[in-house]
Amino acid sequence: MCGIIGYTGTRSVVPILLGGLRRLEYRGYDSAGVAVIGDGKDILIARCLGKIAALDAALEKRPLAGTCGIGHTRWATHGKPSEANAHPHRAGDVAVVHNGIIENHDELRAELQAAGSRFSSETDTEVIAHLINFELAKDGDLVQAVVRAAAQFTGAWAIAAVHLKNPDTLIAARHSAPLLLGLGGPGVGEDSPAAENFVASDVAAILQHTRHVIDLEDGDIARVTPRGHEVFDAHGKPVQRPRRRVEWNQAAAEKQGLRHYMLKEIHEQPRAIRDTILGAGVTADDVKFDGLRLDLSERTRIVMLACGTSFHAALIGRSLIETLARIPVEVDIASEFRYRDPIVRSTDIALAISQSGETADTIAALKEAKQRGAHALAICNVLGATISRVADQVLYTHAGPEISVASTKAFTTQLTMMILLAVHLGRRTGHLSPERAKTLLDGLQDLPALIDNLLAASAAIKIVARRHVGARDCLFLGRGLCYPVALEGALKLKEISYVHAEGYASGEMKHGPIALVDTSMPVVVLALRGPGYGKVLSNLEEVRARGGKIIALATLGDHAIGDLADDVVLVPDTVQELQPVLASVPLQLLAYHFADLKGTDVDQPRNLAKSVTVE
Repeated sequence: MCGIIGYTGTRSVVPILLGGLRRLEYRGYDSAGVAVIGDGKDILIARCLGKIAALDAALEKRPLAGTCGIGHTRWATHGKPSEANAHPHRAGDVAVVHNGIIENHDELRAELQAAGSRFSSETDTEVIAHLINFELAKDGDLVQAVVRAAAQFTGAWAIAAVHLKNPDTLIAARHSAPLLLGLGGPGVGEDSPAAENFVASDVAAILQHTRHVIDLEDGDIARVTPRGHEVFDAHGKPVQRPRRRVEWNQAAAEKQGLRHYMLKEIHEQPRAIRDTILGAGVTADDVKFDGLRLDLSERTRIVMLACGTSFHAALIGRSLIETLARIPVEVDIASEFRYRDPIVRSTDIALAISQSGETADTIAALKEAKQRGAHALAICNVLGATISRVADQVLYTHAGPEISVASTKAFTTQLTMMILLAVHLGRRTGHLSPERAKTLLDGLQDLPALIDNLLAASAAIKIVARRHVGARDCLFLGRGLCYPVALEGALKLKEISYVHAEGYASGEMKHGPIALVDTSMPVVVLALRGPGYGKVLSNLEEVRARGGKIIALATLGDHAIGDLADDVVLVPDTVQELQPVLASVPLQLLAYHFADLKGTDVDQPRNLAKSVTVE
């Protein structure tokens, strides 16, 4: 959840830390802070409540000078958002920033207090600083002190630390939370001419400076200086980790002149879908997925594991795979999976879906399924993410960096991947004919152009949003493949506009939600042409009879819907299996315009973070 960056080199550290924190702010924005080794004389710390802009303003008034330091943007877990609870935390000559949760922090705090440590915050993070400082006093070996301290932590964590007596050194360590090294300097690549290196929660923070990274593994502890790095395992033994080059460029992580990242990412969906298709090995009537090896003769069931938006993609994937490949599919909320003693067979495929590949609940669920004998498969957007090292095989979407907390292009590329996977499996089980596969794949290739047409209608959707922006509640209804789209539409609206919204299967409206319908409540109905179209029209009539305000998504050419709905958004016609991709786009735009008109923080809605790296 929180964002970490560290730098050591020859340049002034504060601008680098602040620039990295701005690109990590989507991970949390309750408070922020930096710690700088000030000319080797002291650790200089600046912290503030609120976003990076507040920290920037504070540092303008009280500049910090140095060439080595760490920075942090916080999503609060232990301890309310406050300056006192903001990171970095210091004990003695050690300062620490942290992402994750130390589950046994109360026990460790009591032991440290008994040994004379004094605490000034409510956070679990301060325990880390005190424990490293305590261990350091034993022999003065910074790496071994972190090894001994880390062995006492329970939970998921990533830390970066500086030590006054090692003024050009960063220490990085991780367990079940993301952390990577960024490599600069001569001989590494074209990105940086200086002797310098970085630590970061993800690559977005350092893309401006280097594309060469090393992904730390669980238990790894790294010592980083301007001249190089060393990586040690949990026992303090040297290990080698491979480096990789990040193909994303910095421009991909910028707004590029648009008001919000969310709007930019909505408009990037045609490109992202094309790239996802391109990476899948699509032929005229098949999807090859070079390197994917699934023995379907022994695999009798797929268990999908996901959270949030990815869970909605999984629900659609279930319908597609069961229809096209006739393989049974179960979908589990990843955060619940481990706690119900699930039945997992050695013949199962466990398919985890995560945009970041760092979602703690999803990773834990996949590990559980794998431990119980399932073949572990993942769908992920980020190369080198933790989930890629847990899974036996990975299918990558190609959405590119998604900065806004509300997921848009990641969702539609996940849906694209679900269609591709369903076709792949259907061709191999023999249940999908070449002719039907070709129809689906031809339609898929047409989607980017159709989405471009939908994006051109953004102004009209804004008018619809303006008519209903005063609503406090909203109901989203859909049938079949459009039911999960209704769930996703409701999630988008509540995430960024703070309007209470619920998604329901249309047929379930009369089993409770209809009691909420009145003249002040907008009801968004996905009324696309398909098998359930007639029943959806009946749902519209039921809402209309109770005075509800109807916003209908209808298929282009549907002239009858206008007599039933107050507002109509038309969606291009396509193959039924592809409708969820197209239907998602107007709902994204509706949520965006609602939030923008209400004046909420579109990209950084309250209480949320992009990557949920704690359980």
